[in-house]
Amino acid sequence: MKYLVSVIDDGTGRATPTEEADIDAFNDRLRTDGHWVFAGGLGSPDPATVVDNRGAEPVFTDGPFVEAKEHLAGFWIIEAADLDVALKLAADGSKACNRKIEVRPFL
Repeated sequence: MKYLVSVIDDGTGRATPTEEADIDAFNDRLRTDGHWVFAGGLGSPDPATVVDNRGAEPVFTDGPFVEAKEHLAGFWIIEAADLDVALKLAADGSKACNRKIEVRPFL
């Protein structure tokens, strides 16, 4: 089963060199153990654009979808046998990046 493992930043900002090294080591472990699917970091939500094309014309709005103290800073898509494995990996990822993590299964 595939899971989205979201990294939640509460204003901490970019990863420190130590955190970057720990994240690289965690990524290597995911690859070695067969859990790696894809991962990516995201920039600040400030330059985000929301697109809503549900009406007659598309509407483009500057800024993030919601104003919040916390925002999505990055993510992993992992393959895990079950939720328990995904949660264990997420706990290790949280430790590596020094951020909170949210885990959600793909449908």
